[in-house]
Formats: sequence, C-alpha cells, structure tokens
Amino acid sequence: MNGAISVVGIGADGWDGLPESSRRALRAAEVLLGGPRQLDLLPADDCPGERVPWPSPLRPAVPGLLAAHAGRRTAVLASGDPSFYGIARTLAETAGDRELAVHPHPSSVSYACARLGWPLEAVETLSLVARPLDALRAALHPGRRLLLLGEGPETPARVAALLREAGWAGTRIRVLAQLGGPAEHLLDGTAADWPHARADALHVLALDCVRDPGTLRLGATPGLPDEAYEHDGQLTKRYVRAATLAALAPAPGELLWDVGGGSGSIGIEWMRAHRDCRAIAVERSPERADRITRNAAALGVPALRVVTGPAPAALAGLPVPDAVFIGGGLTVPGLLDACWDALPAGGRLVANTVTLESEAVLADRHRRHGGELIRLAVSAAVPVGGFTGWRTAMPVTQWSVTKGSPEA
Repeated sequence: MNGAISVVGIGADGWDGLPESSRRALRAAEVLLGGPRQLDLLPADDCPGERVPWPSPLRPAVPGLLAAHAGRRTAVLASGDPSFYGIARTLAETAGDRELAVHPHPSSVSYACARLGWPLEAVETLSLVARPLDALRAALHPGRRLLLLGEGPETPARVAALLREAGWAGTRIRVLAQLGGPAEHLLDGTAADWPHARADALHVLALDCVRDPGTLRLGATPGLPDEAYEHDGQLTKRYVRAATLAALAPAPGELLWDVGGGSGSIGIEWMRAHRDCRAIAVERSPERADRITRNAAALGVPALRVVTGPAPAALAGLPVPDAVFIGGGLTVPGLLDACWDALPAGGRLVANTVTLESEAVLADRHRRHGGELIRLAVSAAVPVGGFTGWRTAMPVTQWSVTKGSPEA
C-alpha cells in the first residue's frame, strides 16, 4: 500500500460507508480525482484537497491528468471495487501497478448477490458499459443467472427489448439500484412485459434466463446448428465446423484469422469459446462481409472484425495471429504462403478443402511441414422410398499443423 496514487472505492452510502484506511487516504490527498457524483459524497471539511472532475471521454484524458498533478498526493475515487471493471485497470496501464494503493469497497455485484441470495462464484457478470449490447446474446442459456453492469438509465429497457427479440422474453429482470445507500430500491418484472422506460443510473441488472418455446437452442461448444446462421451456402457445416474448431484449439486472449470468411461461422465460434478470444474474418465479397457482421451480432460476438477484400492482399497490416483458418482459395497464388509466414512459432494453421486441386496443395504442404492430414466424411439418414438410407456429403480434406513443432 505504498503507491503514490490512492485509488479509493466508494459506495452509494458515501463517506459513512468508508473504512478508516480509505478515509485517511482521502484526507491526506492534495488532489481528488473522480466523477462529480463521487466527489459530492466527500465532506469538504474532512477532504480539503483540490477536486478535479473526470472529463469525458475519460480514458484518453488519464495520462495528461496524472502528468499535470505529478508530485502531489493524489487520490482517485471509484464506484465500488476499483479493480472490478473500474478505473484501477486504466491507472495501472498508465502509471504502473506499483504506483497504486487500491482501497476496495464492496462491489455492486457483491451487494446484488447478497440481496438476491445468489452465490457469487456461480454467477456470470457482464459489463455493458461502452460495450455492444449484442454481446449479451452469447451468455444466454436456460437457467443461467447473469449480473449486468448497466451503462445508463435506458439499459434495462434496452436489455428487455433484446431479450424479446432474441427469444428470451420469459427471462426475469430485476434492477437493483443505489445498492448500499439510503435510496436503495428494486424493480422486478420479465422481458416480455417490462414497463420501465428508464431506471436509476446507478444500477445492476439481474437476469434469470428463460428460453422461449421454439427458440433455437445454442450450446456452449463449437458446432452450432446450421440454422443459427444466415448464409448463401458458403458455410462450414456443423460437424466439420466442430472438428475444425477442435483442431484450431482456441484459448483465452488468442487471435484467429478466418480467411475466406463465408458466413463467419469459424470466427464466430472461435470467439464464443471464451469472451477474450478475438477474430478477424477476411472476405472478398462485400455482401458476404455484411452477412458475417450480422451473424456475429446475432450470435453474441459483435466485436468480430471483418476485413473486406481479396486475400492475400487484404492480410497486409493485420495483427499477428495465433491461429489461421483457410476455408477457401488455397490455389490462389501466395495465399497459403502469406498465412504461413504470418504465424509465429507455435501458431496453428488449419485448412479445409473439397476439391482435388486444393487437396494436392495440402498434401504437398503436409509432406513439407508435417502436421495432420485427415479426411472428414459425414453421412445423414434420409428417406429412400419407404425405407431409410445414408446420404454422404462431399468429403472434406483437412490439414492442421503447428508452426515450429518438431515435425514442422
């Protein structure tokens, strides 16, 4: 607790709810940084430091504000726990974590679980602050309890509208506002008949997720139903998609290039594997690129980046990938080389094809770099007159390899 900047969490109960260690830090501060609402919670006699409200937008202003007050005892006010979706992260990125002395307060999520009787470790928390609302879609599963950090008074009504549109109208919504303070109150209802256009700006939403009858079930693993996607036939089908994602092996924080994005299914399910997974879909057709964007939003990963243009030219300048999937264009001159060269040691490449010409390309690369070359064939039972027989889809040849592995 020897940092030059004290970061003090404060709740709706204000000064009265602060422990003595937090009060000491605020009393000693020559500069008090915070939102106007937070600064107004401090008594002037106890906290005589200069009060500097945060500007908007906040994040770009942080380095300049810290530099302007360098050498002065500085305290930063934050709502609840500063390290939980709070200002502490931005301050650590700017000044370094060793410069911070963080004084946490119970977070709004802790208060909400206490009021609802929910075990904190069994609840998923999502922040909707400065984030696309569509990201909520990926977290919707029957019986799931979610806590959402709202962005403003309209957030509950927007969430209710999204739930109705997505087929989760039966979900119970509770808005817990001004938690821990004298004005604490609760709004309760379902998405189907949510009556409140606005709520208190300081709130947490609690959702008890209920899927409506007839709404398509989307699991948590790769291999979503093909019906989940809008497509024109350019879609990696469900069972091949599941095998492809298994070979790509997404991990938190990793970046995928989905080259020849088609309908975006590989990049979308890569990102659904973990909220920190990132993906860039490269698609030459503007119509298909727009379709990828719509599919990504509908399936809860609106942060998927879409680059419109032909590969390999469109790959220039993209961030270094951890993995690359090539779903088409293997015979395009330079494409496979560009993808291979972009990968760092330990990066993975997976390529699928159904044509003999592209299969020959993959067989050659398998001889040169090793990895695994397999053929995937899927058959479905279909009516044959009054009986049932097998109809086999076109087999898919798949090459998967890790760059820099002993065999590569």
